[in-house]
This record gives sequence, structure tokens and C-alpha cells, in this order.
Amino acid sequence: MKIIAGLGNIGKEYDKTRHNIGFMVADELARRWNLEGNWRTDRNAMYVEYRAPEKVFLLKPTTYMNLSGNAVGPWAHFFNIAPEDVAVVHDDMDLPLGTIRIRKNGSSGGHNGIKSIISNLGTDAFPRFRLGIGHPVHEQQAVISHVLQRFAGDDRQLIEEAVKKMADALELWLKEDGDLSKVMQQFNTKPAKAKKRAAKEAEEKEATEKVAAEQETAEKEVVDSTNE
Repeated sequence: MKIIAGLGNIGKEYDKTRHNIGFMVADELARRWNLEGNWRTDRNAMYVEYRAPEKVFLLKPTTYMNLSGNAVGPWAHFFNIAPEDVAVVHDDMDLPLGTIRIRKNGSSGGHNGIKSIISNLGTDAFPRFRLGIGHPVHEQQAVISHVLQRFAGDDRQLIEEAVKKMADALELWLKEDGDLSKVMQQFNTKPAKAKKRAAKEAEEKEATEKVAAEQETAEKEVVDSTNE
């Protein structure tokens, strides 16, 4: 048996926000498997069952993001599912928008949902399927405001494509019976649109820093001339 847990926050106000990427991927898999109307609730999660050919539990925790382990842990422990067979799908603000990164284990990287799962499973040795949501363009923009934003325009199109690609990666993971080697080789790449977006963000940041530096120099010159 295996678990695929897509992380997010329950409630319409969080629907399709950046922080709910995990839910979006779970919904895409449920759609592919013709299980959209089969969601049930148990052990702090919405879930559907699928056979590929072994049983797979597709979860969406109802605990809210920061307590995701209170759902993933009980499911894994009750069915005696090993951590390496628990795939967790979540957003990553440190990755450019639309970029997929998959790894076998590791620290939480500051993600509270992952911290909770590590605590409940008692290990960090479970696969992560991370999808980049990008950093705030302007440093002063609050992180919370950023992760709770909905996607719009080009961002929406890019993320819809990335969600489908992440679902492809998870289906390959199931096909490979949990072996991540082929999955990482095929999907740990940056899509062309994400590369373009990352380059644009870098240019905007450089331009902002340049303007700030020029302004600081001008202010210093004014102060120096006043003191002469």
C-alpha cells in the first residue's frame, strides 16, 4: 500500500491558492482516476482509494497546513505503511513558479506542514514532491499574503501545466513501485516557461536594487554637499 498526501488548507477561501498546490495535484489525480465524487473523510483527512495495481490512499488533510502530520501520521501508522511509501506533495516558495523538485528525504526546509509530518512519522525519510510557487516579487510583500494568493494570468496557465506534470510524476512513482530514480531523472527539470519567469524575476530584482543604490548615492551626495 502507498499514500499520496497533497497538502493544503480546507475552505473555499483557500481554494486554488499558492499554498494549496498539494490539494490541486490531489484533485487532478482524482479526476484522472474517475474518483472526483468519491471523497470521504476519516482520520483527519479527505481520502479516496485507488488501485495501481496495489491500494493507494490519496489524502487531503483537513487539519490545515501546519498540522498535516496529524492526518498523514495516523493513516501511515494504522495501515502500517512505511515512510518511503508515503509521497507528500507541497508548495515550495524557494523554487521558481512551476518548477518541480522531487527528493527521497531531507529536512522540512522551513515548511510547517512538512515539519508536522516529520514529527508524526518520527523520520524525515519520506519522498517529497515539491512544486515551486515563487518568492514575492517585492521583498516587502508579506510571505503569508504571497502564499495565500490565487494564481492569475500567465501564472495560472503555468501552474495548471505544472500540476498536470506533477500528477504524471506521481503516476510514474506508482508505476515504478516507489523507486524514485527514474522519476527524479525525468521530472527534476525546470520547464521553459518557469525558466523565463525566473529570469524575469531576477531582472526585476536587479532593477529594483539598482534604483535603490542610485537613490542612496544621490541622497549621500546631497548630504555631503550640505556639509561642505
